[in-house]
Amino acid sequence: MYYQSRHIDAYNDAISELQKNGLIYACTCSRKTLTAGKSSHIYPRICRDQQTPPDSPYALRIKTDNRCIAFQDRLQGLVCHNLAEQHGDFIVQRKDRIIAYQFAVVIDDGLQHVNHIVRGFDLLNATPKQIYLQQLLELATPEYMHVPIIVDRQGYKLSKQTQAMAVDSALPQQVIFELLVLLKQNPPIELQQASVIELLYWAIEHWNPVPLSNMAAVN
Repeated sequence: MYYQSRHIDAYNDAISELQKNGLIYACTCSRKTLTAGKSSHIYPRICRDQQTPPDSPYALRIKTDNRCIAFQDRLQGLVCHNLAEQHGDFIVQRKDRIIAYQFAVVIDDGLQHVNHIVRGFDLLNATPKQIYLQQLLELATPEYMHVPIIVDRQGYKLSKQTQAMAVDSALPQQVIFELLVLLKQNPPIELQQASVIELLYWAIEHWNPVPLSNMAAVN
């Protein structure tokens, strides 16, 4: 079992390495300040050239440049982002000293030698930032596949946050069958009466990602 709380030193060591190379800077900007009257989500680099350490709480941001971060997603095809133009200098450690998601998962994946990552399409835009960090820290870049997420009629991802109804754990066969239908795998109707094991074996043997290519969501 991997616990992030046991690897704080690894995160801090990576931050120290980036600071030593002049790639991280302190940022005292508040979210309220940045969002007031602004339509862009790109950080305007207000704190990037500060010469003296701030005496108030600060976050740590990574410097980005105009390089193109590209990768071949196993389902979505070629993805290419200019970080400076599309994301800007992003946070790697919050003001409360908590390591940001983007940074933590890069270190976690490197420590665990993760080489394939399958996750939801809603995290696709985070991947170029993670690859950028991997490059700066000389870590291997895994293979990525971003699958469509299941959304409701309003287009919101099914989750507790959107008060989506829980699946019926008393009927796992029905849940798996309906998921295979949503994932456009076209399970034969007779599988509605199959056991969980039979459904899973069928899904593995007949898995076809083509219908999901270049799709963001299914409903």
